[in-house]
Amino acid sequence: MKSVHRHLPGLEVTDHQLLAPLDHDRPDGEKIEVFCREVVATRRAKDDLPRLVYLQGGPGFEAPRPVEPSGWLGRALEDYRVVLLDQRGTGRSSPMTAQTLSALESPKAQAEYASHFRADAIVRDCELVRKALPGGGTPWTVLGQSYGGFCAVHYLSAAPEGLSGVLITGGLPALDRPVDDVYRATYPRVIDRNRAYFERYPEDRDRVREIAALLEREDVRLPSGGRLTPRRLQLLGIQFGFSDGFETVHYMIEDAFVNIGNRRTLGIRFLKAIDQQQPWDTNPIYAMLHEAIYCQGTASRWSAHRLMGEAPELAATGDAPAFFTGEMIYPWMFEDFAELRPLQEAAEILAAKSDWPALYDLERLAKNTVPGAAAIYANDMFVERAFSEETAAKIPHLRTWITSEYEHNGLRADGAKILTHLLELMHGER
Repeated sequence: MKSVHRHLPGLEVTDHQLLAPLDHDRPDGEKIEVFCREVVATRRAKDDLPRLVYLQGGPGFEAPRPVEPSGWLGRALEDYRVVLLDQRGTGRSSPMTAQTLSALESPKAQAEYASHFRADAIVRDCELVRKALPGGGTPWTVLGQSYGGFCAVHYLSAAPEGLSGVLITGGLPALDRPVDDVYRATYPRVIDRNRAYFERYPEDRDRVREIAALLEREDVRLPSGGRLTPRRLQLLGIQFGFSDGFETVHYMIEDAFVNIGNRRTLGIRFLKAIDQQQPWDTNPIYAMLHEAIYCQGTASRWSAHRLMGEAPELAATGDAPAFFTGEMIYPWMFEDFAELRPLQEAAEILAAKSDWPALYDLERLAKNTVPGAAAIYANDMFVERAFSEETAAKIPHLRTWITSEYEHNGLRADGAKILTHLLELMHGER
């Protein structure tokens, strides 16, 4: 493991880089780099503190970059050394993008490579990191946000000996439900959030229709090179799962148009904002593997796309409301996003892949002894509350906090309070 230390105001930060097998079942095969940052409060730098590893939501997004001891990180640093892992394929770990995948000889090879970037491989990376860190070998606590929570549950299932505690925010997955169950549950929540949005901003109905009509008439290109289509516009609805999401979308929509002479068209600020809100060009793991994170011995076959017909409210045609979609991935995204186009065939192979290994050992989870706590957001647009409660009931020693106070981004919005609550739950203080 290679390590570099630096000082930030109030923080001591050590960068760690090590090699891991692309395929953990072939330890002598191709290697990739895995990167993490270990952070400790300056005032506690010489203390013998336990470690907490943070797993980011996604899939396919790097860990947050520490700047100051605030939010959930500041609270965690009161008790832990915090390890911020760039999950394989993201950040300073060997990146997986259209650019890097272009080195492989075929879409089949690209799909095979990408198949090694799910929760099972991430957890095995965690174990390599844990054992390689100075004084390693001691079990640590995992904090999993959203998809990071999926990884944490797999961790409990596959390597509980590496854990001293489990903390999960908005990320208790269904253990044995097919992927279609997930989208049948989440589509109605997306529709409910749309209704709430247009109740708050009724004027946006006509604005969204006007934007969509222009996009039907014209070939509008984004700064990234992708095409902005009505269906791509609908993807902005992913923001509705966050506490500030309605405002994020509304302020974009109300500022969408500019007048050039006698012509009304979409302004560059709006087009740039679309790119910023849809990072799938730079983080294609999300688009390629989002449905696969639910698959165990079955193929997804573009589940969200197949089931969209069960949610006719999302059809933005005629006089129908111009509703937005949510966290769903659709095959046409590999046409509309410039950096996803070269990965279209590989994505089709992954969508047809039916031999995904199991992610959760139900018998082992039923015997769990690792203490833990999970925040379940009652109105979560991304992770179905009923499925999370089903899962919690199957894992002993995992206590739950069901709250309607927060949306899916609760850890970002009020991290110190949420983490304090979960730690008290885990330690039996609540």
